[in-house]
Amino acid sequence: MPKPEILDPQGKAVLGALPRLGFQGVTDVRQGKRFELEIAGEITEAVLAEVEQMAETLLSNPVIENFTVRVEQPVAGADR
Repeated sequence: MPKPEILDPQGKAVLGALPRLGFQGVTDVRQGKRFELEIAGEITEAVLAEVEQMAETLLSNPVIENFTVRVEQPVAGADR
């Protein structure tokens, strides 16, 4: 996600469009990007540390972006 001090014109455009589409109550929108990694084997602290390193060195621009690494289990029937 862009850091809070970084301008986010795409987020502002979405914020402006939501009321025009009939959606109310949203006070701010920040647009970001998401990477989904499938990892072979068990997810250990060492594996998570390596993924954090991947995010910091390749997947994000730490000058202007913050990132979060989390483990999610697939939900049956959740494909959209």
